[in-house]
Amino acid sequence: MAATRSDLFACLDELGIAHSTLDHAPVFTVEEGEEIKASLPGGHTKNLFLKDRKGRFVLVSALGDTPIRVNRLHKLIPCHRLSFAREGDLQAALGVRPGSVTAFALMNDVAGQVTFVIDAALLATDPVNFHPLKNDATTAIARDDLLKFAKATGHDPLIVDFAALAADD
Repeated sequence: MAATRSDLFACLDELGIAHSTLDHAPVFTVEEGEEIKASLPGGHTKNLFLKDRKGRFVLVSALGDTPIRVNRLHKLIPCHRLSFAREGDLQAALGVRPGSVTAFALMNDVAGQVTFVIDAALLATDPVNFHPLKNDATTAIARDDLLKFAKATGHDPLIVDFAALAADD
């Protein structure tokens, strides 16, 4: 069974990770969240759930305005060419629905089947903001605590410079 927001907050508390949450109307795209972002400090994210042709899953967390060249990402991380995963895969691996993809969903990947990739530019911001498992709120944590959370869930993140990938033409 997938974790709830309460489960997430209990996990963060247990790890000693300070967090603050703003409830808001559901948002499904980076653009829809612009007004919300204006009132919250830190890095605001976009999160992509991808699958390579061998069936391996990748969760990418990046700054909302970072261009991500999905068709070239496989050159930087250990996988084959990537495409967007299906909704059923998303729910099975991370326990969330489209529009609610978030690094916090790593707590649902108890099988360790998801590779976690973080945008280097996101780690240059503090705090970082993610949906708390549903897209009707935004939760902020310190950037170092994002790494702590990921490692506590069994995911040693790969840090990728997406700006360099976009510039590599």
